[in-house]
Amino acid sequence: DARLQESGGGLVEAGGSVKLACRTSGLTFGHYGLSWFRQVQGKEREVVACVGANPRFIEYGDFALGRFTISRDDAEDTVYLQMNNLKLEDTAIYFCAAAINFYCTGYWDAISSYKLWGQGTQVTVSP
Repeated sequence: DARLQESGGGLVEAGGSVKLACRTSGLTFGHYGLSWFRQVQGKEREVVACVGANPRFIEYGDFALGRFTISRDDAEDTVYLQMNNLKLEDTAIYFCAAAINFYCTGYWDAISSYKLWGQGTQVTVSP
C-alpha cells in the first residue's frame, strides 16, 4: 500500500525556519506530483505548495511565495518543504498529498485532486 509519512514539525520561534519531509513508500515516486497543505483547527485545509512529477512544475500559495520552498528528491522518494521567516499564523498541521501524473496544473490547489495523504505534522510558531 502507498504511504506518505511527514516529519520535521515542532516548535519554532517566529522568524525561524523549519524543514518538513514527506517520505513516501509503495508508489512509483517519479510518476507523482506532490503538494503540501496545511490546516488550522476550525478552518479549511489550504494548499501551501506543489511540485509536479516533473520538478520544473512548481506552484505556491500566495502566502508561501518568497518564504517557503518545495523540493523533491526522487532518489529518496521524499518531498520537502523548507519554511523560512515563520510567522505566528503559520502554526498549523502540515500534510503532504500525492496525485499520479500530476503537474500542478488545473485544480492543483484543490483537496479533491489528491488521492493519497499523510497523517500530518504539527508546526507551532511561538512569539
